[in-house]
Amino acid sequence: MEFFLNLLTSPLLLLASVFGLSFFYIFGLTVYRLTLHPLARYPGPKLAAITDIYLTYYAYRGSRHLAFQRAHEKYGPYVRLGPNTLSCNTSTALKAIYGFRANVRKADFYTAFPANKKTVNVHSSIDKMQHARKRRVMSHAFSDQAIKSLEKYILANVRTACRLLGGKKGGENEPWNAADWCNWLVFDIMGDLVFGKAFGMLESPANRFAVDLVGNAAHRHLIILFRKIAAQRGQYMQYSKAQAMERTKMGLDVDRRDFFYHLLNAKDPETGKGFSMDELWGESNLLIIAGSDTTSTAMAATLFYLAHNPATLQKLCQEIRNTFSDVEDIISGPTLSGCAYLRACIDESMRMTPPVAGALPRQVLPGGIDIDGHHIPAGVDVGVPHYALHHNTDYFPRPFDYVPERWVSDPAANPLHNKLPDAHAAFCPFSIGPRGCIGKGLAYVELTITIARVVFMYDLKLAPGSTLGAGRKDLEFGRTRATEYQIEDRFASTKDGPLLQFRPKNS
Repeated sequence: MEFFLNLLTSPLLLLASVFGLSFFYIFGLTVYRLTLHPLARYPGPKLAAITDIYLTYYAYRGSRHLAFQRAHEKYGPYVRLGPNTLSCNTSTALKAIYGFRANVRKADFYTAFPANKKTVNVHSSIDKMQHARKRRVMSHAFSDQAIKSLEKYILANVRTACRLLGGKKGGENEPWNAADWCNWLVFDIMGDLVFGKAFGMLESPANRFAVDLVGNAAHRHLIILFRKIAAQRGQYMQYSKAQAMERTKMGLDVDRRDFFYHLLNAKDPETGKGFSMDELWGESNLLIIAGSDTTSTAMAATLFYLAHNPATLQKLCQEIRNTFSDVEDIISGPTLSGCAYLRACIDESMRMTPPVAGALPRQVLPGGIDIDGHHIPAGVDVGVPHYALHHNTDYFPRPFDYVPERWVSDPAANPLHNKLPDAHAAFCPFSIGPRGCIGKGLAYVELTITIARVVFMYDLKLAPGSTLGAGRKDLEFGRTRATEYQIEDRFASTKDGPLLQFRPKNS
């Protein structure tokens, strides 16, 4: 009897029992996810249906957007890419999921990146009422009038950036890594607009470390188990907190109504109280990340595609140089807005290489949601991957060709004019609906002014030997197209290259 009692309580038997129960649990869970789960009827990789490790692997590699696109090419417009994740690749799904009446909320995915330990910001807030309050406050800072009042700070940084491209008089400059130049410029602009002073990245390496910190902070959205990334995120958070505290000391200077001015002046309509220090820090931290990384990617992508398409570059140069007689005339306003081909080049760059290339996940609320005749039950995460949608041939014929003309309204100039309404319906580099990017207007001001001034002042070309830029890391699916700007999908994106040379025009 004592022998049997010892056997039943032995560590080996207990260990075997634990492993046995774990095996049956995993086996049962696998069978359920493959056969009985509400998403079991949707096609997709079997591993993705069983475990989130599938997408996590591609997130680690920085190629999640390529995994989405590859899956939709193979399986169709509706693909299961996680045990509880449905990816949709139609323009109607885009509106159904992200529109103003969508019966969804932000997925729990967003809890991976709070503003700080004590609060959330307008990006990471899941609660709709909380988000709406923050959005109303932020909207004052992003109005057309507010952005126009801040344009002088944008122009000052663009002037510095363009001057640096000049290099030796009468000759080509040493090659510039466009990704670095764009990062430093946009970070300097956002530093000026948020914290009241440029970071000085264009002219000094002292603060350039923050670019990498932001990239790794964004990467944590997708991979939350890697200590090194988490530690680097913490380093960035401390850096941004110090900047926020410095700006707070400046107070409400009515002569400088920057973004922080609006945050300091914000009042909760229910309590009449302003933002706490944690909220001020959280929102300013978001502004730097969201306002810098995405715009710089769009800017670098535009320079890449112009350099790889000389006929397009020549056409854009003619438009800008025939429209403006002096570089200082290039400011936001009707004249710049009237440069339709400039806008087409920028939009086509963001179509080809959307700065946020993956899907923005939404969790379906009780009552479910109907998309293209599919009823999706509550609790499921749904999303539309931007890169996959932007390369869907139903909306964008010749999806891997850089064709700015597809955005031109003149039928005589647009060989794809019959697809223009479809293209507009599927174009979503800033997302859409109540959670769409609040900084869209600011981004276009930065992009149009910068690209216009660069092509007005300089003739640019690829540096010798630079065909793919420096972004290509391997020969993974989707990485082999020489005329596509390669990025790493880290929720936002990181990039490298192209290497460009600039010669002052008429020199």
